[in-house]
Amino acid sequence: MKDVQCWTKDGYLITTDIEKMDISAIQHYLTRSTWAEGIDEQTVRDAIANSLNFGLFDGDKQIGFARFITDYATFAYLCDVYVLEDYQGKNLGGWLVECCQSHPVTARLRRMMLFTTTAPWLYKKFGYEPVNTPDYAWAIARPDIYLNKH
Repeated sequence: MKDVQCWTKDGYLITTDIEKMDISAIQHYLTRSTWAEGIDEQTVRDAIANSLNFGLFDGDKQIGFARFITDYATFAYLCDVYVLEDYQGKNLGGWLVECCQSHPVTARLRRMMLFTTTAPWLYKKFGYEPVNTPDYAWAIARPDIYLNKH
């Protein structure tokens, strides 16, 4: 198990402690998101088990989340970043990304990536830049995979 990191601010907590993650709350948000609509709880469990996770809490209530898919040495992909609507507008999303970027693992990574259609202005503040070089970034995208279960 990786060392647990924690940050506190204005009564809120961000932790990497996987034991504190509220899988049901995370799945509930993600299944109604634009990027993981229909995702099932087991898929969320598997994703969390294989990621560096950052849970945002107000007391015992999970109000936000982010995770890095990473090899802990050279690369990380930031994804599933959210803050519940009732908590938006308090710069908690910015703080969440700031904590992700300040985790000791990120200091040694050669490349960090993300995909977003909702908050490019937020990630730009933390040094992310668009990849617009022709034939540089490649992907297989299946956005409806959770909705098309067989």
